[in-house]
Amino acid sequence: MQSALVNLTYEIELKEGEEFSLPKEAAKQIKPGRWLISIKPADAESEELKVRGHGAFLNSYAEKDEGLYDDYPTR
Repeated sequence: MQSALVNLTYEIELKEGEEFSLPKEAAKQIKPGRWLISIKPADAESEELKVRGHGAFLNSYAEKDEGLYDDYPTR
């Protein structure tokens, strides 16, 4: 089996007066070769960081749905 690291993401927070440097764990991953390094601000409302909730689906059950899937085979 072959595997390759495709994406390495770290979230950091810089305070006033601090200087940016790669976390040691990330720096260890960088070996000779070509790298594409992308830096963007983390937005608290970012879609990438949101955990999707399924509450709407679970709360959408109605009495009339009872037996809706009874004739589907189970695994």
